[in-house]
Amino acid sequence: MQTPYKINFSGRGHKYTQEEIDIVIDVMQNADPLTQSVYRNEFERKFSDYTGVKHSFAVMNATAGLEIAGMLCQFEEGDELIAPAHTFTSSVYPFIKHGAKIIWADINPDTRVIDAEIISKLISPKTKAILVVHLYGYLADMEEISELAKKNNLLVIEDAAQAIGTDLNGKKAGSFGDISVFSFHSHKNITTLGEGGMICTDNESFAKIIPKIRHNGHTAFDFEQEEYWLPAMGNLDIPELNGKPIMPANFCLGEVECALGSKLLDRIDKINSFRRNRALRLIDEFTNDKRISFHRVDSNRHNYHQLIAQISDNKRNNFMKIMSENKKIKCILPYYPLYKNTFYKKLNLGEADCPYTEKFFDSMCSLPFHQWLSEEDFEYMINSIKESLREIKF
Repeated sequence: MQTPYKINFSGRGHKYTQEEIDIVIDVMQNADPLTQSVYRNEFERKFSDYTGVKHSFAVMNATAGLEIAGMLCQFEEGDELIAPAHTFTSSVYPFIKHGAKIIWADINPDTRVIDAEIISKLISPKTKAILVVHLYGYLADMEEISELAKKNNLLVIEDAAQAIGTDLNGKKAGSFGDISVFSFHSHKNITTLGEGGMICTDNESFAKIIPKIRHNGHTAFDFEQEEYWLPAMGNLDIPELNGKPIMPANFCLGEVECALGSKLLDRIDKINSFRRNRALRLIDEFTNDKRISFHRVDSNRHNYHQLIAQISDNKRNNFMKIMSENKKIKCILPYYPLYKNTFYKKLNLGEADCPYTEKFFDSMCSLPFHQWLSEEDFEYMINSIKESLREIKF
């Protein structure tokens, strides 16, 4: 029998304002066409202005953006991609599909993401690219990572799916790498009706080819048409990069979602600030409590997409059981180390030496932290954490 939770772990990051609802209704009723038009163009322009990246391309989800990134890397046999083992699966498997050999990277136990020191130990003559995931909304040490990548002539892909709006020394997440990808999934700090994503780049060669990959190889004719309908309404071509063909797909995002995304950008900073301030309120309740710990960042470098607690002395399962059964609060365990999953075991990717990744997973849990969590429920959760910790024998 399913537990009737007082506070569930919501898969919905936020609610919509009336203005956001109105724009959706207006586009539903009046936009023509409902894809690949003015709202997409506006969303992409606003996103580039916001992030400081030259070129932004709306796609149906972040996985589609990572799929395109995998194509753009043009991996050849034996080429290696350094990637964190602690992340969501779609951060990694698109690159495997396009030929990358994965070299698993451990996480920094303090920041929970990879850093330049970790990466430097894994670079080999076969390394072609580095995948950096700004997990839980924390922007990794991109200045050092970018410098390391430049020194070794490596591509950098930023998986900024969870980190929209964060910045490091005034430079926003997604503006450091050769390619960056964002998510507007239902659980994210802003969502375009459940799905949606963006792939960004400053690389002009990448920017030229991404629209063709995204939309079935559609492109303009290379000659002036006698009439707009002759020989057809548009040309098809095989996208090429560095003289090599790339087969296209359909990764487009519709006009309704793009219009909503454009409107949501107007309040993303407000949403992030609310989440960060609320996270710090909870974290500061446990400053001197050695039984529970958090990653505390009082700056725009963290948007607290998720609020992760670590429970000491191997008591995590006890804590979650009490929270679930006694307090009726559902916490979850995201991101089982990828190499431990059946999917990646079947791919025979080789050994992983990631002790901090495993230690972190064994002690962590993600608290319910949706933006629309009521103040009453938020205070109840703080008190419930305190009471649950008192019930456990440490």
